[in-house]
Amino acid sequence: MSITLLLLFLLLAILGVPLAVALGIASALTLVLFTDIPLNLVAQSMFSSMNNFIMVAVPLFVLAGMLMDEGGVAEKIFDFANALVGWAPGGLGQVTIVSSVIFAGMSGSSVADVASVGAISIGAMRRNGYPLTYATGLALVTSSLATIVPPSILMVVAGSVANESIGRLLMGGVVPGLIIALSFMLYNHLYCSRHSIGKRVSFSWRNLIKSSLRAIPALFVPVILMGGIVLGYFTPTEAAGVAVLYTIAIALLVYRSISLAKLPGLFFRTARLTGTILFIAVTAKVAGWIFEYDGLPVRVATLLSSVTTSPLITMLLIFGFLILVGMFMDATAAIFILVPILLPTVKAVGIDPVYFLVIMVITLALGLITPPVGVCLYAASNLTGLSLEEVTRHTLVWMTIMVLAILLLMVFPALVITPLSWFGM
Repeated sequence: MSITLLLLFLLLAILGVPLAVALGIASALTLVLFTDIPLNLVAQSMFSSMNNFIMVAVPLFVLAGMLMDEGGVAEKIFDFANALVGWAPGGLGQVTIVSSVIFAGMSGSSVADVASVGAISIGAMRRNGYPLTYATGLALVTSSLATIVPPSILMVVAGSVANESIGRLLMGGVVPGLIIALSFMLYNHLYCSRHSIGKRVSFSWRNLIKSSLRAIPALFVPVILMGGIVLGYFTPTEAAGVAVLYTIAIALLVYRSISLAKLPGLFFRTARLTGTILFIAVTAKVAGWIFEYDGLPVRVATLLSSVTTSPLITMLLIFGFLILVGMFMDATAAIFILVPILLPTVKAVGIDPVYFLVIMVITLALGLITPPVGVCLYAASNLTGLSLEEVTRHTLVWMTIMVLAILLLMVFPALVITPLSWFGM
């Protein structure tokens, strides 16, 4: 059953059928061929899979990201980061990285990051002596941080599918996100110092204070979100609702960058994007049931355990597999399909499920910036006019740094797990 489903899904995907539709058709045909289960029960299962309080966080975080993108928040964040680190060697490169980290703590969307912070930083770097290819590669790879640093939409989805604590999973992305960002900053500093690339701004306390005051309303978004979750004031779903209300308030009343007339359009765009994500979720629910009915998770666990019982070797094997999957499959679809298959395997060898899910999300984030289906890669190419080949070639070194950082996290899993205890999680 599992092999038939996967082959049908791959065939339909190759023919250009949208992934969610391909997965739904493949699942329905597999059930018809191998079971006597009425398809109306499948429809009920699909509906019940969305009757989930946790999944409400997805459209709310999507909406919050769109409000920040349209509300000029990215510009305020960029100005603050420029005043903070723009004086250092490779200053605007450091600004790009810091801006992406801060914006990631608000939007949870890599596409929103590259379209907002990326557009601003690429233009600024180009005007100040940075090669367009270097600026584009840096802006592209830093957009992946929005998938890692909380409130990551993919972390919410992964936690929901695995039935693990969303709060623990979100906080689990903090240290890995900072490690990857610091790795980027180190390379940017060394490269720009060696090649004397880019102009540097003079440090000014007055400019820092001025830009900080402008950015403070926006900077409170991640504080409210994660502070509320960690301190137990609200759940991740409630935090997403608070983020939306707060973002609307600062966009309308503080920055005055969005009018009431624009809100219906943003709601419509949110519904359309959320529909795409959740359509994948409902079809993946059926596929996941078929995999479980057919015993695929147990077979995968047995196969891997026959190869190795080492948690590190198991993670390395899964890591290589996920890199390939991320290159050819949407990250959301990959999570819905693969988590039910792989989670029993990692539990069987003693791997913390939250740690595994964090590594999985970070690895799939690579797929957002790699060909042939990386959505952020296409966005960066459209922003700059560079070909996909040019953008990819000048992003390889950054992707290598990211891979090395992930390997570091696999060798030292405490970097992910230990910080959770600091927050009592």
